[in-house]
Amino acid sequence: MDLLLRVWAALPWQDWTALLLFVVGWVAYAAFAAWRAKVERTLLSSTNHYRRLWMYQVTYRDQRIVDAAITQNLASSPSFWASTTILILGGLLAVLGASEKATEIVRDLPFAARTSMLVFDLKVVVMLAVFVYAFFRFTWSMRVYSFGAIMVGAAPNKEIFDQGLADRQEFANRAGQLMGMAAESFADGLRAYYMSFAVIAWFISPEFFALSTLAVLSVLYRREFRSDVSVVLKADAPISASTIAASQATSQAASPASVPSRTQP
Repeated sequence: MDLLLRVWAALPWQDWTALLLFVVGWVAYAAFAAWRAKVERTLLSSTNHYRRLWMYQVTYRDQRIVDAAITQNLASSPSFWASTTILILGGLLAVLGASEKATEIVRDLPFAARTSMLVFDLKVVVMLAVFVYAFFRFTWSMRVYSFGAIMVGAAPNKEIFDQGLADRQEFANRAGQLMGMAAESFADGLRAYYMSFAVIAWFISPEFFALSTLAVLSVLYRREFRSDVSVVLKADAPISASTIAASQATSQAASPASVPSRTQP
């Protein structure tokens, strides 16, 4: 309790305001992005659409080696970022253990605000919290991708779907939703990395911290809702499971029937 009172007294109101803007802005943007994905085609909802189509295509394939390779490739990205986050956390803990020397180095910078060691430690702790959150989201994304790989491996054979013993649409929705959850967790971890750049600006000044928070949020909004990639992904919206089913039925009807070979006398 005494430590909290010391931090409250040592940190100026400008820093508290900038920190509040950072936390509220991050939480509000995450809620806004989740809501926006439900009401219109965004970068996330567009990729989720393709994930469901991918899982629907799985039900028409006998060999699913390609699908297993894609799932493994998707899971490698959060694995890499989780390993990188561990290294960053180790470096931040080392800085926290040598905060006196680190504070002196920061004070020597001509553009950095002069603060006490307690305030410097608080800034490092906030940075630690950001990367701890990123680590948990990346590792959870890895686990969910492994669950998705299990679903792909346990998918019924094509003949079972053809006979109506299993529902293609129901499987595609469940498996696609699971893959989408893994992608959302990965996106949350990447978003934390973006927000960490705003925290770095806090070591310069609280005003720069607030401006950097707004700048990062604007970059995130631009990339998730107004980017060229989002436009390209939206362009294929008419493709649906019914379109794939009709195409598969046409292909099967057009394929020549197998003719039994003649036996030699």
